[in-house]
Amino acid sequence: MQYRSTRGDEKTAINSATAVIQGLAPDGGLYVPVHFPKGQLDLKMLPGIDLPAASRFVLSTLMDDFPQDQLAASIQAAYGKQWDDPRITPLSEAKSGNYYLELFHGPTLAFKDVALQLLPHLMVHAQQLTGNHRDIVILTATSGDTGTASMDGFSNVAGTQVAVFYPHKGVSPIQLHQMLAEPGDNLAAYGVEGNFDDAQTNVKKIFNDQQMKQRLAEHGLQFSSANSMNIGRLIPQMAYYLYAYGQLVQRGAIQLGDPVNFAVPTGNFGDILAAYYCQQLGLPINKLICASNENNVLTDFFHSGNYDKRRTFTVTNAPSMDILVSSNLERLLFDAAGEDVAMVKKLMQQLNSVGHYQINAKMKDYLDQRFVADYADEQQVRDEITRLYQEARYAIDPHTAVASAVTHRYQINSHDQTPTVIVATASPYKFAETVYHSVTLRNDLGEPGLPAIKQLHQALGGELPKAVQALFERADRPEQVVEPAEMEAAIARQLQI
Repeated sequence: MQYRSTRGDEKTAINSATAVIQGLAPDGGLYVPVHFPKGQLDLKMLPGIDLPAASRFVLSTLMDDFPQDQLAASIQAAYGKQWDDPRITPLSEAKSGNYYLELFHGPTLAFKDVALQLLPHLMVHAQQLTGNHRDIVILTATSGDTGTASMDGFSNVAGTQVAVFYPHKGVSPIQLHQMLAEPGDNLAAYGVEGNFDDAQTNVKKIFNDQQMKQRLAEHGLQFSSANSMNIGRLIPQMAYYLYAYGQLVQRGAIQLGDPVNFAVPTGNFGDILAAYYCQQLGLPINKLICASNENNVLTDFFHSGNYDKRRTFTVTNAPSMDILVSSNLERLLFDAAGEDVAMVKKLMQQLNSVGHYQINAKMKDYLDQRFVADYADEQQVRDEITRLYQEARYAIDPHTAVASAVTHRYQINSHDQTPTVIVATASPYKFAETVYHSVTLRNDLGEPGLPAIKQLHQALGGELPKAVQALFERADRPEQVVEPAEMEAAIARQLQI
């Protein structure tokens, strides 16, 4: 399997191990398979499949330069006792008519753990396969969850340093606590004065700064990424869609070959792109429901074909979706444009220079066949948490509530009766303030953060997950806050170069 840049010549393709280490392509594009193995999925393997087995299939299909024994060892290490459910990503029916794919049972209580418990092992093996002897500097912008999961996954991994940039005052109290309290001598987190797009834009600039690359090389270092722009983060996410489909068949909810819908709370477009790639492999998906919060740039794009980031940025109660530039959308555009590299490059240049672009009718039709999109505002998010808890005694976090609210409205308006899996991306305890108000309908919440978790636990009852318990056992490091223009200097100080 070879990977090419969405903006580059097929002749410059590299293998997956090299792509994992590089993270971003040198031309600023994202790596995609040169020849996607469409239709290679045997559906008969899915009923009863567990998450590790689904992961083995995905990795051996799309990252086949890794030896099977290395993949097996990586998967075994990634999906062990650090999960509070042996199923890793259990599927809950929640007595609501839809299914909820719970991706929050890992050590940082969010879906990013599924890939980021695996990526460090893949990266170590990738260095061995490529003969790369440089230490890896994981450089990542986060809207909240990627930073925490990256730091946990790479904590004290030999030969790595981690620099995470998050929007200052733009993440939840628990997300901030997790980043500041994560143990590891190789970790640093920086608040950026601005929003996520400011952080992500500057991370991309630093990645492509040739002088910085030279400084790193002189000290035996190189950049890589841990967000879903890296195929080593993106591809492992495909496994849980295969697992969910197999669970529906095993339970008799669908027959083998029946279509399903997946509803995904969407920010940087990586999670829903993983579902789209499963559809390309041959998974019978009717519609991919792209659910946004009030930063609804993707909703407008799918409705009109016009991507326009020139709008007010809103800090919401679903902070991991507070994004106006969805980087992984570039991979979908590459397919929709028939792999027309010049077209992709033109659209990305327009987005950078004038803040918007318009796709053509053929590309729009490609998207319309596969996706529907809508958004939920702040009140609708709270109302959906309340509705689901009152009807099914099932608590969801604000991000999951965005997808749940959008799905509920879509099903009423479209009369689409296709069985639907809503991707539950984070634990309700990670956003205890919003969830508490929504499930209790009371205004007696005390302090945010850890005290709010205690109050929410009293309201919900049951056993507190071990990853939530761990939040009370760690102390924060002092917060470091920088201006966007100071990000590169902060990295240089951290690395002492």
